[in-house]
Amino acid sequence: MVEENNDENEINSDVDSSIEAEIENQVETGFAKNLFQVIDDYKQKFSICEDKLQRALADYQNLERRSQTEISQRVIDKTNHLMLNFIGIYEDFIRAKIALSQNDTNTEGLDGIMKNMEIILSENNIKPIDAIGEIFDPNLHEAVSIVEDDSLDEGTITKEVAKGYISSQDVIKPSKVIVSKKFISITFNIFHLSNFLLKLLQL
Repeated sequence: MVEENNDENEINSDVDSSIEAEIENQVETGFAKNLFQVIDDYKQKFSICEDKLQRALADYQNLERRSQTEISQRVIDKTNHLMLNFIGIYEDFIRAKIALSQNDTNTEGLDGIMKNMEIILSENNIKPIDAIGEIFDPNLHEAVSIVEDDSLDEGTITKEVAKGYISSQDVIKPSKVIVSKKFISITFNIFHLSNFLLKLLQL
């Protein structure tokens, strides 16, 4: 009787151990699945965050480049404005020299000042715009008058009314010029038109 009880106890013990092992296995399996799911979730979140970070970094770099470009352009515009004012003063000295020269007044002191101003213009890569004899360029020149001249190519600059200046980057001040235009005779046009019509009638 005692032996039967021992066998029964052993069987029950084996069953309990088997159940515990199964439970433990299920717990471990479930935990592993949950862990993998959590890892996958975090991978997705990390991927999303990484994408957002890269986009934010790209936006920042674009903003930085745009800001640098805008700052550089503002500096250029400000410099051009200052140099335009400087050129205005320089041209006042030129007019003063011309007026003094007409009165036979010594202009040596004025010449020295103008020489220094020309050095400043040169150091800032600012030079006069070529005008007389050149073909009119709307980017460099401003036409204030037109003259008819058959001896010149269409758009040739015949006179510079006001000198223009250009830097290595921009036109500081366009040249004001007088431009030539071919003379077209009305009589000449009528003659050729008549000949053209006669030829048509003869066809």
